[in-house]
Amino acid sequence: MAIDKCRIDHPLTMKLGHGELIIRRRYELISIVNDFFIAIWFLAGSILFLFPKDEKAAIWLFIIGSFQFLIRPTIRLISHIHIQRIPASNWES
Repeated sequence: MAIDKCRIDHPLTMKLGHGELIIRRRYELISIVNDFFIAIWFLAGSILFLFPKDEKAAIWLFIIGSFQFLIRPTIRLISHIHIQRIPASNWES
């Protein structure tokens, strides 16, 4: 069964006042947002390590950032795998 390429790459369009926000390559966008948050957690954690009373919060920010590093390959894998429903008329008996 051929995958409908147009359906997978179809942009997400949202109306914003008199304009439109068009999101293409959604998984790539999700990955970029994830990377942005990883950078925030590690930067904030690094700054908090400068203050001994905030070391515990810094450690938690590093743990959160490290967990998000696990999410990165998951996003990439999902972007390459698309599960498509097969209509009942095409099922093999």
